[in-house]
Amino acid sequence: MPRYEYRCRTCDDTFEVSRPMAESSAPADCPAGHADTVKLLSAVAVGGTAAAAAPAPSGGCCGGGGCG
Repeated sequence: MPRYEYRCRTCDDTFEVSRPMAESSAPADCPAGHADTVKLLSAVAVGGTAAAAAPAPSGGCCGGGGCG
């Protein structure tokens, strides 16, 4: 289940809520009970390594050097 990060505008606390994607835009009360919260934009990490990156094309306009 996805986790969404929120910040309370009243107490400035940051917290996470696990909920289905269908409820991702639903409001969330902070753990202290305040209702004035905002959903934060989170960077998503996807598995893999830098070594798995695609190699850069070499030479020519189309990568093969055969363009004239």
